[in-house]
Amino acid sequence: MRGLPARWWSVPVALAGWELLTRWARAVYFPPPSVIAARLHEMWFSGPATRLFLTDDALGDVLPSLGRLLLGWSTACLVGVVAGVAVGRSARLSEYAGPLIQLGRSIPPPTLLPIFLLLFGVGTPMQVAAVVFGVTWPVLINSADGARYVDRGYLEAAQVFGVNRGRRLLLVVLPAAAPKIFAGLRLSVSLALIMMIVSELVGSTEGIGYRMLVAQSELDIPSMWAAITLIGLLGYGLNTVFLRVERRVLAWHPAGT
Repeated sequence: MRGLPARWWSVPVALAGWELLTRWARAVYFPPPSVIAARLHEMWFSGPATRLFLTDDALGDVLPSLGRLLLGWSTACLVGVVAGVAVGRSARLSEYAGPLIQLGRSIPPPTLLPIFLLLFGVGTPMQVAAVVFGVTWPVLINSADGARYVDRGYLEAAQVFGVNRGRRLLLVVLPAAAPKIFAGLRLSVSLALIMMIVSELVGSTEGIGYRMLVAQSELDIPSMWAAITLIGLLGYGLNTVFLRVERRVLAWHPAGT
């Protein structure tokens, strides 16, 4: 406990305050954290040790949700980085594609869910498409900005030494744009989680969002809060893992040390 960072002390204090306040107020729609934690354990983490304590619901809901999230996020990151670097390094392409990019990023992704439902039907393809559309834009825009504003001195030095265009892209442009690219990737993690849940609320027969929708229809308030808590924990865990990877990859950069 002595090594616990000072910022973490706010967590047990907030939970204790929440517990006391909700028990005193007897609020139906705001159960105490102890009740939420018990339901969270019962729903998803009370399975056998051989399955890492995962229940059948965890295998049927949490793992498919994570699979769709990771597939949609990785696809969007690949598309966003490739398209963003291309737009950033080509003035003509940026001129033509710029208005389309601004138009696309201005459309709230949830508004296209009915279109995705018509195109792909209920299921994983629709949910992955929703994640890809929602996540691509911050990655693309940050990648384009990073590739556009590479120090000309680096490029001229590479040209003087006879480095061809492809190697300049790999050895100069991408490393110089990496901080901006990772900034877009960091934003995209939380967006991917949001779009995964939203898509499961609209067109799914499994997943965390679907389980939360079922709990709502049954007025099972503790289960709703358990799903919300699990979403928050997943978001925090994914962000923590990404920050560790980012620090390791950008350890050479002054801002990453």
